[in-house]
Amino acid sequence: MTTRSKIYFASDFHFGIPDRKGSLKREALFVRWLDEVKTDAAAIYLMGDLFDFWFEYKTVIPRGYVRLLGKLAELADAGIEIHLFRGNHDIWAFNYLEQEIGIQLHRKPEVTDLLGKKFFLAHGDGLGPGDYGYKLLKKTFECRFNQWVYRWIHPDFGGWLGNFFSGRSRLTQQLKQQKEPEYKPHFDNEAIVIFSREHARSHPEIDYYIFGHLHCPAVLPASEKAQCIILGDWVSHFSYAVFDGNELKLQFYPVS
Repeated sequence: MTTRSKIYFASDFHFGIPDRKGSLKREALFVRWLDEVKTDAAAIYLMGDLFDFWFEYKTVIPRGYVRLLGKLAELADAGIEIHLFRGNHDIWAFNYLEQEIGIQLHRKPEVTDLLGKKFFLAHGDGLGPGDYGYKLLKKTFECRFNQWVYRWIHPDFGGWLGNFFSGRSRLTQQLKQQKEPEYKPHFDNEAIVIFSREHARSHPEIDYYIFGHLHCPAVLPASEKAQCIILGDWVSHFSYAVFDGNELKLQFYPVS
């Protein structure tokens, strides 16, 4: 009998784009991965942007994602902890995923102990210096009054509106054109990498910083002790991290 002793991390799935067919293909691949890791996973951390657009009305949620949500519910019912850190694309996830699927929803960065090591966990958007325009926009999206106003839009139109802007994104256009991502970060200049290194100086107890958001997988030094792991995505890299209590590895799931 296999012991559930590993912690898995993955991020930036953006299910819903570029279209139903393309999204279903990636969703099926991720469900297959979930089936494989459930044999030894004690917990699975989804570090944000599970969907490209997601808004929960009081009694209505976006159409689709049945295979994904069913598999996550199955794993949660089997005793595997499923965690979701909200990203900038699923910022409007409220309580449906917790109450109906069994996912533990995290709305802010957190520090937690996992298998004897200390982790700083966050999607990564809004951390670090600069990007003040986005930080203001994020506060606008997080404003409860604005969320209440959006709920008064009919779900058919509210969903269309969200998907309309989702379909105009650079990521969606790259997927439609089957192009490699144009964005190649210089990690030393990235806000979340700068944040991890500054944070590590005053928090030497942290062993690992885990982020999504940048889409480009990397393992970087945050200090002499700590590592900063950028998880990549399930759009073009199909990357994830696994921690067994001794070592954290960044791995890639075969797409063929």
